[in-house]
Amino acid sequence: MEGSAAIFVAIDGKLEGLLELSDPLRLETPRALRLLRRAGVRRISMLTGDKREVAESIGGGIGVDEVHAELSPAGKLACISQAARSHCTMMIGDGVNDAPALASAQLGVAMGARGAAAAAESAGVVLLIDKLDRLAEAKMIAVATMRIARQSVALGMALSLLAMAGAAAGYLPPLDGALLQEAIDVAAILNALRALRIHPLLSNRINLAADKVQALREQHQQLEPLLAQLSDLARALPTMKPDQQVQALQALNGLLRNELMPHEQADEQELYPAVSSLLGGDDPLAALSRSHQEIFRGIHRLSRLFDPLQNPIPEAAMQDIQRTLYGLEAVLRLHFAQENELFSSLSP
Repeated sequence: MEGSAAIFVAIDGKLEGLLELSDPLRLETPRALRLLRRAGVRRISMLTGDKREVAESIGGGIGVDEVHAELSPAGKLACISQAARSHCTMMIGDGVNDAPALASAQLGVAMGARGAAAAAESAGVVLLIDKLDRLAEAKMIAVATMRIARQSVALGMALSLLAMAGAAAGYLPPLDGALLQEAIDVAAILNALRALRIHPLLSNRINLAADKVQALREQHQQLEPLLAQLSDLARALPTMKPDQQVQALQALNGLLRNELMPHEQADEQELYPAVSSLLGGDDPLAALSRSHQEIFRGIHRLSRLFDPLQNPIPEAAMQDIQRTLYGLEAVLRLHFAQENELFSSLSP
């Protein structure tokens, strides 16, 4: 149900546990799709060999128009061929299974940093930086460049026709006409050089230093075990002995107050004001600050529900504690994902 694969582990024929494996979504993918739509892409489809349940859960979350799951390389090729009958097609992929579809699409784009060599050889474009949002930036630059190129061509031809008309009417001597043509060429070239000053929508990401973004990611990675511990404890509480319940909740409460709360408070007091000054507006990070309030409220609620003197914990309090743990984990995971996406979009 979580869109992952489970590997059951047995020792001497006795089941001891399972390993849960999942392929995380690229951090920049949702933002890249939004920017591609803004750049003029009208329909986005997801072609994958994963199971339909996993594909639909991911595809619905990132906002694609349609999901084609459980596809073989031939199936992906068939989808691209069918779409090419009525649309200009662009295929993005990084695996060996994507190579036939990349070669068949009118524009194949391979993720070259960590993708398979077969995909890079089959594609017409290779992204050397393994970030999907660079594709949206490239499209914006290409559209603006073509617009300037057409303007330069129209400008040069229009001025040349006017000069030819003046020369035919006898108002422009040959020497003056030659000099004027050189001036027209220089004007067209100068207009074309405006392409060097194109600033796509992604240019604002340079305002936040990459080391700050990396530091934020590392902090989130360090807190990841704590997030997993919230749901693990919520599931295990009913089966634990009373003294184990008390010890586990005391340890978790200490981690939340000594590790998680200082991190969120530092973000609210130091990081958010700095980022807000870059984004502009009255309070651009109000939604993230609201998440902080919910996180602090969840931590305080857990402390109020948990009384170490009550041993065993009453059934009603046990259920409230479990609900609080699950809710706190959900808010934290959403909050971390929002922070990662926002600050990654502001980095080089």
